[in-house]
Amino acid sequence: MSDDPIRLPGEAPTAPAGIYEHWCEHPGCSKWGGWGYSINKHTQPHWYCWEHRDDGEALLSGFTRQ
Repeated sequence: MSDDPIRLPGEAPTAPAGIYEHWCEHPGCSKWGGWGYSINKHTQPHWYCWEHRDDGEALLSGFTRQ
């Protein structure tokens, strides 16, 4: 049994609701943002790669790095 959704012929595939691509938000970085940081569950997360995840930790601490 397949987990793929049923599509009509010629219909383009779509991503499931809530799935989106997120890239590192550090200026000048174009890596995948695998670590998301959010102040609470009602705000959109900020995404950072492994190298810049400290920026997300700083966000949670209440101060940002320049």
